[in-house]
Amino acid sequence: MEDSHFRHSASHHPSPFNSSQSHQLQHLPRDRSASMLYNEATTTALEPHSPQQRSGSFSDEEGQPPPRYTPENDPFRLASKLKTAEEIKQIQPRANMARKRDSCTPAGIMRMTASTTKNPKEALSGSLASKSQLQGFYQTQNENIERMLKPVEEHVRTARETNANNQLKYKIAVYGSFAANIILSVLQLYGAIASGSLSLFTTMADAVFDPMSNLTLLLCNKAVNRVDPRKFPAGKARIETAGNICFCFLMTAVSFIIIAFSIRELVQGSESETGEFHLPSVIAVIVAFCTKFALFVYCFALRHQVSQIRILWEDHRNDLFINGFGILTSVGGSKLRWWIDPMGAIILSVLVSCLWLYTAYHEFQLLIGVTADTKMQQLITYISMTHSPLITAIDTVRAYTSGPRLLVEVDIVMDPNDSLRATHDVAEELQMKLESLPDVERAYVHVDYETTHKPEHFLKKEL
Repeated sequence: MEDSHFRHSASHHPSPFNSSQSHQLQHLPRDRSASMLYNEATTTALEPHSPQQRSGSFSDEEGQPPPRYTPENDPFRLASKLKTAEEIKQIQPRANMARKRDSCTPAGIMRMTASTTKNPKEALSGSLASKSQLQGFYQTQNENIERMLKPVEEHVRTARETNANNQLKYKIAVYGSFAANIILSVLQLYGAIASGSLSLFTTMADAVFDPMSNLTLLLCNKAVNRVDPRKFPAGKARIETAGNICFCFLMTAVSFIIIAFSIRELVQGSESETGEFHLPSVIAVIVAFCTKFALFVYCFALRHQVSQIRILWEDHRNDLFINGFGILTSVGGSKLRWWIDPMGAIILSVLVSCLWLYTAYHEFQLLIGVTADTKMQQLITYISMTHSPLITAIDTVRAYTSGPRLLVEVDIVMDPNDSLRATHDVAEELQMKLESLPDVERAYVHVDYETTHKPEHFLKKEL
């Protein structure tokens, strides 16, 4: 892995089937008749459907599907590195083992006695922490190995089952939030107008714009599902991110307006020391707080699975703080000092602006195209390396966001003597396999015959 381009050279990722340690797998014969025998002996568990024969008869060896691997092959012997739960429990840091060996000598006994008498709690906690970190490392390694050895079809099936199981929960979260926000906006509108509290006006403004945000998310979701491929050949997935950004800036603009009104009230001052206390308004905001808490808990489990629900969860989280702090400052302004209410409105509006601007920054990162996480890059690299024995090396792997999903670019290396048909079929099947992954929107597979050339794509282009 070199720099941010995530470049994999032939020396870094050679084909496992061109190595002498590849589980008794020999070099792929370049003779076409031998290649045919290999094709007949190789099953296609990873890709159950064979590509359609384009032309020629069955006797044409170039019309046969390219050789592929099954999960049982495990050419890199990753399964041998899995640790059982019992083995992980017995793992001890090497530093502790060295201490045990040193403890047998008089000098080691003196050092251990001195260190434990100085701070025995610190020594014990440090040992437990290092052991826990080491065990956590092997648990994470097990998860990574199991994820890479899982067939692509299993990833697709799991994603479909998750979507099917969460479909009802998604509708409850979105439509339930929409209905609740409409009712709460009416309640908080009454509370703000009846009390005249700027803090409650801040909560009211946030509540009034919540149904608008829900409507935006619903419209974006429908737009994504209804795509004209002639007008939008790349789909409309990025419209979700664009809608989220628009809503973030809308909420920030409302917060700035409330800040301006609060500053004006502070400058004008007040003749009385406290404001007027209005109990029904406070009760209305308390009802909104409890409702938002219930929606927050419900959306918490689904926030990492659906982008719209993540935005709803963030909105409910922000509303909890806004409503709670708004109640305190409104009551404080009516019971303690009048300036607590407008000052609380300013603090609330500034915090709301910061929260939504941070969310907008995150959405902009997705829209611009930020590198995918390491786990996803590892999975894409492993799938590409083990796709076919005709692939001799992996030159480059790139995965970056394009809205809520990923774009993938893979440069594979094949023998220059391979036929155009074989090269095309290998690249096409790898492209379809990568695009079937749940988080991938589009995959591009490029074929080369060597890795010593300069980078083919540049980040900066002169016009």
